[in-house]
Amino acid sequence: MRKALFRPVVALIALTVLVTTAGCGTSSSPPSPVRFGGGPKTGAALHTTPHGKRSLVQWPSKPITFQEESRVGGAGGNTPIGVTTLHGPKSGFTGKVWVWAPPEYYEKRNADKGFPVMEALPGSYGYPVNYWIGSDLKLEESLARWSKNGTSLPFIVVMPVLNPNDKQYYDGSDIPGQPKIGTWLSKDVPDLVRQNFRTLKTRDAWAIMGSSSGGFAALKNVLQNPGTFKVAIPNGPDIVPDSPLWNGHAREERENNPEELARRLTARGGPEVYLAFQDGSKEYTVLPKVRKFIARYGHGPVRTRLQIVPNGTHSASTYVQGLGEGTMRWVSAHMQGPTA
Repeated sequence: MRKALFRPVVALIALTVLVTTAGCGTSSSPPSPVRFGGGPKTGAALHTTPHGKRSLVQWPSKPITFQEESRVGGAGGNTPIGVTTLHGPKSGFTGKVWVWAPPEYYEKRNADKGFPVMEALPGSYGYPVNYWIGSDLKLEESLARWSKNGTSLPFIVVMPVLNPNDKQYYDGSDIPGQPKIGTWLSKDVPDLVRQNFRTLKTRDAWAIMGSSSGGFAALKNVLQNPGTFKVAIPNGPDIVPDSPLWNGHAREERENNPEELARRLTARGGPEVYLAFQDGSKEYTVLPKVRKFIARYGHGPVRTRLQIVPNGTHSASTYVQGLGEGTMRWVSAHMQGPTA
């Protein structure tokens, strides 16, 4: 299987992140608590704008205290990445989640605005860390720079673990008899963001990104949950389920197959979803599968784009490069920006 082929590379990236992020705070003092949301508005102000129109803002409902994992230096400030252990009430799964808000989120002029959200999933097992928090990849720094120069919306980024262990792939799905990772990614993690940040009451403000096995989870989840996510950024993704845990569960496996989900979405006429595929030019085994998926299913409500990174490989650094070379501009053009 392709996941196994690239497993050593991604595992090395994850190990590097474990080492590099352990001391990437601003001092050697213990992590400090951080809150992102503040209390919600009440009464009519919760539902209307100053002009009397109904507000799109989803105010934080149950803000919690996160532990500060590190601080991110970027355009406009030095902002915290927080981490918490989430006991998912809908999935029953417990795992780590990291969160980050862009510099614009803290600006006084945006105090009454809700922000778009990107859920970012790692590759390989994505456990016990999510490598998008790493100082080597600089995802948050890049997003801060792109939002400042106008090539990207300012996204809140939420980074959960992808699997419950480092022994099996769960395909970002609810496999019978296994932890409900599909519900964890599509319900519990978004609910955590809504409870702690100013977000927006529209699918137009929700994207999900992932690499390799996480790219499969991103692709599958936007097709399976178009009421929650409008956009997916599948980086070097698998196209069909391939976890051995599906053995004996052919019907459920089919229900989690992006090809079948895309076919059904097209048959019922939507809603529109936007799939921003990214691949390195040297991903010789992945690119043909992605191109085949786009040719077969990229029509009607399934809108697609393919960013090929020159000399790029099956790696997170390749995909961050691609984000800045056109992907984030395309994604942002189809999403709702900060709104009061």
